[in-house]
Amino acid sequence: MRARLAAHTSWANCPDRTARTAAARKAAQDRFERQVDPDGTLPAHERAQRAQHARKAHFAALALRSARARQARRDQQ
Repeated sequence: MRARLAAHTSWANCPDRTARTAAARKAAQDRFERQVDPDGTLPAHERAQRAQHARKAHFAALALRSARARQARRDQQ
Protein backbone atom coordinates (compact mmCIF):
# COMPACT_ATOMS: atom_id res chain seq x y z
CA MET A 1 0.00 0.00 0.00
CA ARG A 2 2.88 2.35 0.74
CA ALA A 3 4.39 1.75 -2.68
CA ARG A 4 1.06 2.42 -4.37
CA LEU A 5 0.63 5.62 -2.37
CA ALA A 6 4.16 6.73 -3.28
CA ALA A 7 3.63 5.97 -6.97
CA HIS A 8 0.37 7.90 -7.16
CA THR A 9 1.89 10.83 -5.28
CA SER A 10 4.90 10.84 -7.55
CA TRP A 11 2.79 10.81 -10.73
CA ALA A 12 0.49 13.49 -9.31
CA ASN A 13 3.49 15.78 -8.83
CA CYS A 14 5.13 14.99 -12.18
CA PRO A 15 5.19 18.09 -14.39
CA ASP A 16 6.07 16.26 -17.64
CA ARG A 17 4.84 12.68 -17.84
CA THR A 18 6.14 12.23 -21.38
CA ALA A 19 9.68 13.20 -20.45
CA ARG A 20 9.57 10.95 -17.40
CA THR A 21 8.84 7.87 -19.51
CA ALA A 22 10.96 8.78 -22.55
CA ALA A 23 13.92 6.57 -21.59
CA ALA A 24 11.69 3.51 -21.16
CA ARG A 25 9.96 4.09 -24.50
CA LYS A 26 13.32 4.49 -26.24
CA ALA A 27 14.64 1.30 -24.64
CA ALA A 28 11.58 -0.63 -25.83
CA GLN A 29 11.95 0.75 -29.37
CA ASP A 30 15.66 -0.10 -29.37
CA ARG A 31 14.85 -3.65 -28.27
CA PHE A 32 12.50 -4.18 -31.21
CA GLU A 33 15.02 -2.63 -33.61
CA ARG A 34 17.74 -5.02 -32.36
CA GLN A 35 15.29 -7.90 -32.76
CA VAL A 36 14.61 -7.15 -36.44
CA ASP A 37 18.13 -5.96 -37.34
CA PRO A 38 20.69 -7.44 -34.93
CA ASP A 39 23.65 -6.48 -37.15
CA GLY A 40 22.44 -2.94 -37.82
CA THR A 41 22.70 -3.34 -41.59
CA LEU A 42 19.23 -2.12 -42.63
CA PRO A 43 18.54 1.49 -43.55
CA ALA A 44 17.05 3.43 -40.61
CA HIS A 45 13.63 3.79 -42.26
CA GLU A 46 13.35 0.06 -43.02
CA ARG A 47 14.54 -0.87 -39.52
CA ALA A 48 11.94 1.45 -37.97
CA GLN A 49 9.15 -0.04 -40.08
CA ARG A 50 10.12 -3.58 -39.22
CA ALA A 51 10.48 -2.69 -35.55
CA GLN A 52 6.98 -1.20 -35.59
CA HIS A 53 5.61 -4.46 -37.02
CA ALA A 54 7.56 -6.48 -34.44
CA ARG A 55 6.05 -4.28 -31.70
CA LYS A 56 2.53 -4.79 -33.06
CA ALA A 57 3.11 -8.54 -33.31
CA HIS A 58 4.35 -8.61 -29.71
CA PHE A 59 1.25 -6.84 -28.38
CA ALA A 60 -1.06 -8.93 -30.58
CA ALA A 61 0.50 -12.07 -29.07
CA LEU A 62 -0.07 -10.69 -25.58
CA ALA A 63 -3.70 -9.94 -26.44
CA LEU A 64 -4.17 -13.47 -27.77
CA ARG A 65 -2.70 -14.99 -24.60
CA SER A 66 -4.96 -12.76 -22.51
CA ALA A 67 -8.05 -13.78 -24.48
CA ARG A 68 -7.18 -17.45 -24.11
CA ALA A 69 -6.67 -17.04 -20.35
CA ARG A 70 -10.03 -15.27 -20.00
CA GLN A 71 -11.72 -18.03 -22.00
CA ALA A 72 -10.07 -20.72 -19.86
CA ARG A 73 -11.31 -18.99 -16.68
CA ARG A 74 -14.84 -18.81 -18.12
CA ASP A 75 -14.69 -22.50 -19.06
CA GLN A 76 -13.73 -23.45 -15.49
CA GLN A 77 -16.83 -21.81 -13.99
